[in-house]
Amino acid sequence: MLSKKIVSTLSLIALTTGLLSACGSSAGDASKPAVTGAADSSSDAAAGKHVRFLYNFSTRSLDPHVDSSYVPLRAGITETLVRLDEDKLTVAPWLAESWDSKDGQHWTIDLRDDVTFQNGKPMTGDAVKASLERALKESPSIQNALKIKSITAEGDKLEITTTQPFPEFASELVHPNTAIIDASAPDIVNKPIGTGPFKLDSFTPGSKLELSRYDGYWNGASPLDAVTFAFNEDANARSLALKSGQVDIVYRPEVESLDSLKAIDGVTVESTSTFRVHQLTMNMQRAPIQDLNVRRALDALIDRQGIVDTILLGYGEPAIGPFLPSLPFAPKYEHAATTSGPEAAKGYLEAAGYKLENGAMTKDGKPLKLTLLTYSSRADLPLIAQVFQSDAKKIGVEVEIRQIDTPEEYMASNRDWDIATYSNLTAPRGDAGYYLNATYHPTGALNFSGSEDPKLTAIIDKLNGTVDQKQRAVLAEQAANYVHDQVLNAFVLHPATIVAYNSKKVKNWVTTRSEYYMITNKLDVM
Repeated sequence: MLSKKIVSTLSLIALTTGLLSACGSSAGDASKPAVTGAADSSSDAAAGKHVRFLYNFSTRSLDPHVDSSYVPLRAGITETLVRLDEDKLTVAPWLAESWDSKDGQHWTIDLRDDVTFQNGKPMTGDAVKASLERALKESPSIQNALKIKSITAEGDKLEITTTQPFPEFASELVHPNTAIIDASAPDIVNKPIGTGPFKLDSFTPGSKLELSRYDGYWNGASPLDAVTFAFNEDANARSLALKSGQVDIVYRPEVESLDSLKAIDGVTVESTSTFRVHQLTMNMQRAPIQDLNVRRALDALIDRQGIVDTILLGYGEPAIGPFLPSLPFAPKYEHAATTSGPEAAKGYLEAAGYKLENGAMTKDGKPLKLTLLTYSSRADLPLIAQVFQSDAKKIGVEVEIRQIDTPEEYMASNRDWDIATYSNLTAPRGDAGYYLNATYHPTGALNFSGSEDPKLTAIIDKLNGTVDQKQRAVLAEQAANYVHDQVLNAFVLHPATIVAYNSKKVKNWVTTRSEYYMITNKLDVM
């Protein structure tokens, strides 16, 4: 278990760092905005009905087809052809009215005929075709996800052929990087033109977006006049911004600030389980990690319940695998090993040929030293990394923590690390296929471990060609069990998504499980 002393020390470090970051930032530093880019009272008055939203990830590009923060969709600028129905865990119409395929390879998509882009241009079949083709060109991960061979357009109808039978093709169109935009717009990186309820007025990279209502929105114009969508990766600074009234809605405030936020008259704190998992990603291209017993030892060192209780203060649940236990394709893990803790970890390392000498776990005279990556935009991940480092030290394993800024870019481009704390949405389409393909298929966009396991790839390929939902669930369980047995990654916990907002001002905010749909045309102020 985590000692209270360690947790108190880590909490103090986090709080001090947050305060220094918040106080030391300046409005001119786009990479660390002061408490955000929030509008002052005079600009609020000029904007009319205005909501100020503070998010935990920043972005320097708004290109919807490659932005890994999905800000254009979350900010209400862009939309996709289909969206996730979070109650039924199925895909629902959005810009597409319907879709059909008789063989899972040849698809007909009927588009809405009443949609315009925010520059007034109609959303035609040709426009959607151009947008999808741009996404395929700009994003290798979208190429791999959609498996599109050809697209033809006629009026408001698309005919799409995939490279192979792919029954879950429609669900992949939920992905924010498939957002439909005017592909002929001159500056998509800084000013994308979408179909959503809010159009972009200005973008300060790394700092904020200023948005205004799009009166021609097909699903009913927003009651709001304007939205400020700002960024700050410091959880403490986000909490302080809400307390001081600089913002109206804060995404993922600091967990330790929740009691003080709840004590403020008019502040509502909401939490919901999500399709997310915090995991310890294993770099399978590093020699120590290639040993299954080493991976088992690292997995055994993770005190999951202790981390949930002390770092997340109970806002989460321990994870055995990537999927929430409530999902229909999540394995029961009845055969899962129950041994964990330092002694179990030492036993696995001894089985791998290591022995404890002079306080260091060594093999062939070389101590086991690991590089652990983490990043601060998810405030709990660096704390998890520090606790893991402390527990590893107790059994003679040296762990060097390295802070990085953009985990996807760093892990994809560099192999100078052994393990990494990472947070991933595992079922954002209500199906297991997304996570398994992205994380474990050799062509997956999030396969940062470099996993190339023929047995697992065969299961995933079979899943991709299976229509029947019960059989898909069986295959997903097989894949998840294989990942668990081989410890291809170690799963730490399923965090709750927490949002705090001024409920005396904000109306109709919804904290979603998918984390995709945030600034909508239903959002309003009193």
